[in-house]
Amino acid sequence: MNTVRRGAAALAAAAVVLGTGAALPAAAAPSPTPSTGAPAPGLYGTKDPTYDGVWRQSLAFLAQRGTGFQPADQAVDWLLGQQCADGSFSSYRADATKPCDAKTLRDTNATALAVQALGAVRRQAADPEKVDKAVKAGHAWLRSVQNKDGGWGYTPGGGPSDANSTSVIAGALAATGVRPGSFTSAEGRTPYDALLTFAVPCSDKDGAGAFAYQPDKTGKLLANADATAAATLAGLGKSVVSTKASPEQAPACQDLAKPTVERAALNGASYLAKTLAKTGHLTAPPMPGATDTTEKPDIGNTADAVVALAAAGATKEAQPAIEWLEKNSAAWAKESGPAAYAQLILAARATENDPREFGTADLVEQLNALGPAPKSPDTSAAATSDDEESGFDIWWIIGIGMVVGVGIGFLVSGRKK
Repeated sequence: MNTVRRGAAALAAAAVVLGTGAALPAAAAPSPTPSTGAPAPGLYGTKDPTYDGVWRQSLAFLAQRGTGFQPADQAVDWLLGQQCADGSFSSYRADATKPCDAKTLRDTNATALAVQALGAVRRQAADPEKVDKAVKAGHAWLRSVQNKDGGWGYTPGGGPSDANSTSVIAGALAATGVRPGSFTSAEGRTPYDALLTFAVPCSDKDGAGAFAYQPDKTGKLLANADATAAATLAGLGKSVVSTKASPEQAPACQDLAKPTVERAALNGASYLAKTLAKTGHLTAPPMPGATDTTEKPDIGNTADAVVALAAAGATKEAQPAIEWLEKNSAAWAKESGPAAYAQLILAARATENDPREFGTADLVEQLNALGPAPKSPDTSAAATSDDEESGFDIWWIIGIGMVVGVGIGFLVSGRKK
């Protein structure tokens, strides 16, 4: 669902493929060279995987587990083979037989989502111990590249933290049984400390309650819908596979004297609800250098926003967007491929809509057709498809009880990861 990547060229490509609308980082990292060979067997989709191979594979896994399918062993082996010896992942490695070296461009977002996806499939994998080892190695690498402020940027090595990367990683940690609040930098900062620095106050007339991707050159926080959807989920202790929270509530923006990440997340949901209410969808600004400067519907981020609203208990506010997606997403999903189908499946699932009857589309069938045939549906697995998050739920439920006590009034339900 929500999320942002690479140097300038790679970020632009990822935005097209994944439907993201985040601002570009201040410093661009070297872009990977587009692949010229055919993707290895086991990978979902047929388009060039240079910028999103690991990402789309991971999202596909999460959507399949959420609908009761277990990815084929061949597909799991492909993802395991993309991991570097240090536990990290790149966006894609064309030759996974060659070891990663200092020139290998590591990708914090891909690493986090791959860790979440592997955590979701490990129980029914052919070699659960191997998968579990890969998950733990990914955790260790993410900790080793955590910034001083508790967050992460897209590429490791001193780049400033951004809301999207920090949120994707926090959600992946929660989904794989690691409490983000305990994942501290050497300076004792947590991912939540970093996220709060991106929260736009409710007093801001243009972006009340939103999150910024990063501060602009003057230090101002500008509302970014992609960052807001990601940070809302992370602030609620959830990830892109979140399901409908109970009780339902209409989110409102409220600044506290002592800010909390939970309150900031609900403020983010308030911003998303108001933004979606205008047209039923989010819009994407024109790409840098584009001749057509008109804003276009942002289907991918709209799907991510739906998941975030459902996680915040605002399913009613998300319903018009789901209905808009049912009518307008088919061509986009067909063109974009596995990640797009996965985002739509996760949005339907979060709002308790049937992804097999999404408008006129069977999203599950269409996703499964893009890679190795998954193992047959397991109704018991589908019923407990959130179990990859259960390690964190008990801590979060305790925290939620305290929040309800002071009047915020939300409960989080149980979701690459």
